[in-house]
Amino acid sequence: MISLLAKLFIKDHNNMGDNRVRGAYGSLCSIVGILLNILLFIGKYAAGFISGSIAVTADAFNNLSDAGSSLITLIGFKLSGKDPDSQHPFGHGRMEYITGFVVSVIIMLMGFELASSSLDKILHPTPVDASMLSFIILLASIGVKAYMAIYNRSVGKQIHSPAMRATAADSLSDAVATSVVLIATLVQQFAGIEIDGWCGIAVSIFIFRAGILAAKDTLSPLLGQPPEEEFVGQIKSIVLAHKEIIGMHDLIVHDYGPGRVMITLHGEVDRRGDISHLHDVIDVTERELKEKLGCTAVIHMDPVAVDDENVIRYKRIITERLAELGTNLSIHDFRIVPGPSHTNVIFDVCIPYGFDLSDEEVTAKLSGFVSELGKNFYAVITIDRIYV
Repeated sequence: MISLLAKLFIKDHNNMGDNRVRGAYGSLCSIVGILLNILLFIGKYAAGFISGSIAVTADAFNNLSDAGSSLITLIGFKLSGKDPDSQHPFGHGRMEYITGFVVSVIIMLMGFELASSSLDKILHPTPVDASMLSFIILLASIGVKAYMAIYNRSVGKQIHSPAMRATAADSLSDAVATSVVLIATLVQQFAGIEIDGWCGIAVSIFIFRAGILAAKDTLSPLLGQPPEEEFVGQIKSIVLAHKEIIGMHDLIVHDYGPGRVMITLHGEVDRRGDISHLHDVIDVTERELKEKLGCTAVIHMDPVAVDDENVIRYKRIITERLAELGTNLSIHDFRIVPGPSHTNVIFDVCIPYGFDLSDEEVTAKLSGFVSELGKNFYAVITIDRIYV
């Protein structure tokens, strides 16, 4: 259904790399979600009223909250699609994350409310009157929610939307939760065992878990998270495809919302090359990153000595000794600066977060390695962090 509606209402619907098309998909899925959840609420509320099931009724209000969540998601896509302005030069893309977090809070509140009402049902049980209408409505609800999970996950993956992926997880949890409610109704009908309240507790746990996962999925990009390995690989492939760029480091990806990414990196070039030509190569590479990955790129050009045998030899030695501290450490910007009284060995070392040794300990050990290179050799070390 979503594919058909996209063909009818979204211009150039196959171009999901375009921010406007991406926003249109998000809006379309949100509108469909609102309508389906309202229909589910009406059907489940009727079934809950007829049967007297607190679990069915609570599940109905969960669908109503889902409709509200879809409305908030719709607003988020509309706001995130606004063009940059003087107050927000990087655009409004992070509004999608913010509204996604609001949705996750609503989901958790609904889980808490359901747990409270289910506990009351356990303490004060009342019989559940199961009818064929209730069974049909619950079965239909499971099918609809499963379909919503499938299309939200599919679209979320295609447009790289954490909000859509969170909505998909929520829909899947709802399908499972409604299945639990259906089981409780069947048990009550055929075995005469009252587990409606306990199943309500189980449903609340599913809902609360979905809220926590949604919050995590939307908070992480707001706080700043490392880029996906595939994206980093694409960047390296484009940059190093130019033979003049012999290495790259200090890659940082700044995420200002889906489709609004800025990257900075250092590109290593032969110091003997023509500066004008090398600068042109850097400019071309920045444009390619913009065209192929849709991200604004700023590349700092680092001249390196590829013809100095001493630099090459000393760098190899330090790199080998560095491996003794950890295989996930690396160095760059390696230079040898001789002087009348001593020789400075200058380089940056990349240390991942959570490394066993402190910055001071790593610096001290590397300084010891450098002192072994020769008389009056001194280390000038800059600590970098690995952001990818």
